[in-house]
Amino acid sequence: MNQPASQVLPERGRVSDSAQLHACTLGVFTEVGERCKLNNITLGDYSYVESDSNLMYCDVGKFCSIAAAVRINPSNHPWWRASQHHFTYRAGKYGMADDLDDSVFNWRQQDSVRIGHDVWIGHGAILLPGVNVGNGAIIGAGSVVTKDVPAWHIVVGNPAKVLRPRFSDPAISKRLEAIAWWDWPLEKIEQYLPLFRQDAEQFVQAVS
Repeated sequence: MNQPASQVLPERGRVSDSAQLHACTLGVFTEVGERCKLNNITLGDYSYVESDSNLMYCDVGKFCSIAAAVRINPSNHPWWRASQHHFTYRAGKYGMADDLDDSVFNWRQQDSVRIGHDVWIGHGAILLPGVNVGNGAIIGAGSVVTKDVPAWHIVVGNPAKVLRPRFSDPAISKRLEAIAWWDWPLEKIEQYLPLFRQDAEQFVQAVS
């Protein structure tokens, strides 16, 4: 059954009226849910972020699924100073100075997070500054990611640890990486939709 026209996602994507975005670049067919806060984010084509998520200084690949209440790159504080409080770099908020201390914000941006393609991040997960997440990875709900996540693996827990590979046969992951279907044009993805609905082994065999 076809979706009603009102539910079909427009190519330009959809951003909730209650979301707050600053210095962001959104790809085609992207979605940003209610009350999300995105700051200095690149969101790849077809990726979506569910409600109440907060992302900062992060590059997100294509076809990523980010669940609700996810926090990516929560701000570190300048622990080496006499005070870690943000009055030292947001002094204007307290009437002490008119300028921001850009050195702190530049330091934060250097610890950006990078997320590959077709990554699934579960509800309430937290990804700490500077981590990299490989293609096809899964991050379990409530996980706290403190170090890089290998491609095509599942991580869970606090701190997050590798549970297992997504596929028992490593050749499947290698073939998916080589096929790089996330770079296909929409017409080709639509053409191969029946295969996408099969398991990964059938998909790579057919596409190969």
